[in-house]
Amino acid sequence: MILLKDIAAACGVSVATVSKALNGHNDIGPETRERIRKVADNMGYFPNSAAKALKTNRTFNIGVLFADEAQSGLTHDFFATVLDSFRRTAEAAGYDITFINSSHSRERTLSYLAHSRYRGFDGVCIACVDFYDPDVVDLVRSELPIVTIDHSFDGKISVVSDNVSGMHDLLHYVYEMGHRRIAYIHGLTSAVTQNRLMSFYRTMAELGLSIPDEYIMEAPYRSTATTRECTFKLLDLPTPPTCIFYPDDFSALGGYSAIQQRKLSVPDDISIVGFDGIRISRHIAPRLTTYRQDMEQMGRVAAERLIQLIEHPKDVKQEQILVPGSVYEGASVGRI
Repeated sequence: MILLKDIAAACGVSVATVSKALNGHNDIGPETRERIRKVADNMGYFPNSAAKALKTNRTFNIGVLFADEAQSGLTHDFFATVLDSFRRTAEAAGYDITFINSSHSRERTLSYLAHSRYRGFDGVCIACVDFYDPDVVDLVRSELPIVTIDHSFDGKISVVSDNVSGMHDLLHYVYEMGHRRIAYIHGLTSAVTQNRLMSFYRTMAELGLSIPDEYIMEAPYRSTATTRECTFKLLDLPTPPTCIFYPDDFSALGGYSAIQQRKLSVPDDISIVGFDGIRISRHIAPRLTTYRQDMEQMGRVAAERLIQLIEHPKDVKQEQILVPGSVYEGASVGRI
């Protein structure tokens, strides 16, 4: 292992000078600093992470708690993009990423908080979990710097897509296309679902549209089987809707399947709308009308704010950050 004293001997300077040069101190001349760094690189020197942690009181390691109920893991289109953006931003700032074991099997003997402390995480990003799980709440309420994605806790930093404006804008687009009988298959209970559903009811009221009880249904996110069955029920109503909103883009595939099975056409016979803007929505025929959430921005902002909280805890405001998206018109909503 190459030590600072080895570099100091090779450069003919003190160990203190080597340390300052490698850590970017301004009291070392730029030529000397560059020469020491080149010698260190040529000798194959790598900073000792344990020693760095002792000196800075940080491990430069961020934990990520991601517990997708559907067990789709990082193939989950939305969160995969968000977390990849989070990872790239954190790594560019010199931090490593470690996933926290989210299994509730017998193999998991440590709580999320105990695991985070054991690993020495400088902070934790939490996404796609049961935020009401006492284990998650304990982690959020701990002394660790925390950022949550798509859910807000009082007094904590959260990064949330603007679901309220998204639903509002989608409904206005569909209304302008002439639709008045609009159904909504919403996701299971969560903060995201509550915001979208509240915005749906409020915007429909603003537009002066009535919502028959049978037009509102529930399905798990990403469940094409459930949305397929819900679509059949909506199509079988005496007065079926002319447009159906789905929980997310992936679950809208169940709607396409049901409509095709009934020998109907999108959008000539019935229109459909998703919510997410994942890549698959642009490859369905006809292209899905949806609300494109800015997943890259969500991941980037979450990483930036968490790192700011780690490095400057007294200067960072603990708040909810809304990330706007945009309506993608696609071709799945026909004009009436």
